[in-house]
Amino acid sequence: MSRRTASARRSRGLLTGYFLGLGAVMAVWGARMPSVQQAAHLSTAQLSLVLLAAAVGMVAGLHRGGRLARPERLPLLLIYGAVGLAATLALLGQCRTLASLLAVALAFGIAHGVLDVAANSAAVRCQNAYGRPIMSSLHAAYSLGALGAAALAAATARASHSALFLVTGLAALTAAVIAAGRCTLALHGTDQPPTPTDAGSGSAHVGLPATRLWLLGALAAASLLGEGAAADWAAVHAHSLHATTAVAASAFALYSAAMALGRLSGDRLTAAFGAPAVVRVGAVLAAAGLAAGVLADSVPAALAGWTVFGLGLSGTVPSLIAAAGAGGPKAVATVSVTGYLGLLAGPALIGALASTTTLPTALLLPALLAAAIALFAHRALENTTP
Repeated sequence: MSRRTASARRSRGLLTGYFLGLGAVMAVWGARMPSVQQAAHLSTAQLSLVLLAAAVGMVAGLHRGGRLARPERLPLLLIYGAVGLAATLALLGQCRTLASLLAVALAFGIAHGVLDVAANSAAVRCQNAYGRPIMSSLHAAYSLGALGAAALAAATARASHSALFLVTGLAALTAAVIAAGRCTLALHGTDQPPTPTDAGSGSAHVGLPATRLWLLGALAAASLLGEGAAADWAAVHAHSLHATTAVAASAFALYSAAMALGRLSGDRLTAAFGAPAVVRVGAVLAAAGLAAGVLADSVPAALAGWTVFGLGLSGTVPSLIAAAGAGGPKAVATVSVTGYLGLLAGPALIGALASTTTLPTALLLPALLAAAIALFAHRALENTTP
């Protein structure tokens, strides 16, 4: 085994841990949001402000991380982002006032953004060192971490959220500190020849045409709008069809499990058929599955529709991030920021549409956007290489 191959494998193992931990921390935060609201006696409007602070912090962290994420700085950004995310999660569980929640949620979002762009930028370089697709499996680790943490949060629903946040945060902090000593060594062998964006602070997107960059961002926003719709509306949709609470909750669980399964097989499919074909076929599958699920007006069809939707979308974001990597970390950050705007705005947009039409009609929006992903996938991902 060559030194380069060994370094690439160490890097992949390390990055798998970072993606796993990021998914777990975000799932714990999201799953126990009602407990945070209750402990601090927040109104719905005040809770929205806390969520907005986290979102603003995340966008700021993505933007700043994109500017700082030169290859030699990636190990430090990974460590600082992970330590910051873990520490602020632990602190969030102790906050009992709106002011303290706003401050810590802002810091939590900044750490999330920095870690996100650093992990994805390092993943692009690791994939280049491998010479074959690995991005989908790394994003699968995020999905599996989120699934495991969501299950833990559900199993400890009667326990204090403060204790859960503290234990999860300290565990993640310990893992980040242990990883710190190995991070530089693991990523050292994945260095690639510098791109124009790595070399200086001029144009943020040299090496990637601006039109293609913004198309990648638009498709990421369309895909993540679908992910936000599933997270916030899948259970509501099933419940509106008179499903029990447990069955309704399984709608998002099935979606998440299908997405994780799709990502675990995504690298092999991408290597065999190419990213444009995998994203295009998956998007067609997602559009057809969700449209059939919301129009059939039955619980089994709804559950099947959300499952197929998750499977179909599973390869989209990893492929788009990998393609953005040709433009360097700033391009990765730009696509991530644009994508997260879809994630943040999507659920509210669907709610607004549902209030003026019906929920099934509003849920056709992510299906239509999946169809748009299929239409533009080849143009966005053509000439994509591992």
